[in-house]
Amino acid sequence: MVTISHCFENLRSQKKCALIPFIMAGDPDLTTTAAAIRVLDRHGADFIEVGVPYSDPLADGPVIHAAATRAIGEKVNLRQVLTMLREITPEIKAPLILFTYYNLILHRGVQSFLADIVAAGVRGLVVPDLPLEEAKLLIQMASAFGVEVILLVAPTSSPERIAAIAAQSQGFVYLVSVTGVTGMRSQIENRVHNILINIRNVTDKAIGVGFGISTPEQAQQVKQWGADAVIVGSAFVKQLGENTPQVGLQGIEKLCCQLKAAISPVVRKSSLTVSG
Repeated sequence: MVTISHCFENLRSQKKCALIPFIMAGDPDLTTTAAAIRVLDRHGADFIEVGVPYSDPLADGPVIHAAATRAIGEKVNLRQVLTMLREITPEIKAPLILFTYYNLILHRGVQSFLADIVAAGVRGLVVPDLPLEEAKLLIQMASAFGVEVILLVAPTSSPERIAAIAAQSQGFVYLVSVTGVTGMRSQIENRVHNILINIRNVTDKAIGVGFGISTPEQAQQVKQWGADAVIVGSAFVKQLGENTPQVGLQGIEKLCCQLKAAISPVVRKSSLTVSG
């Protein structure tokens, strides 16, 4: 199984910035989620982050929280999400990253949870409510299953904590660009650039920036600041949650293409002079 780390090594060798869309599983239904993953995979997503609906999502802003609430209202649970992923991952090129809260992992049992997500084709795991001090056991167990646990750096993290998180994070380091929860913002704070530099000074691992990015212009800015990946969530979730499935899928296709174009290298055509 190709790891997230290996995918980033390949992308960086080509000087490419990765696009990581986030969607909430089960909103509006799991059939649409499966279709959305296929659409994103076909139209430029380098990795796809899939959220598991949870009743008390501490890191989620209003758009993603509402999506999780709708999915829970439709009785969507972790077992159903993994069943859906297991059915579609054989046809998906982009590695899947599961975004879930630690209580769901504990409820299932850490070892059983890891075995189940591996069987579903998941290659990365983000657990936003798992602090660094309690992550070591999960990281060790996940490594044995070939799953990479991606840790988050907050904009308020001290230099010492940034170094500690970067040392333990697998796959890439996830930089949260704003203080607070997920959601669309009108602009990306300039301090993100400085934090990116601070992380780069302590690790050679890839760095992804998320929370608050929703437009091609913001994605391009983050890439110019040196990010290896741009993570976009609420903008995709909003398309799927506020439209019919057909319109929502068309919307995420368009957004994915726009974001990918914004962070892709510009290919300049060379002019040829023909002498007579």
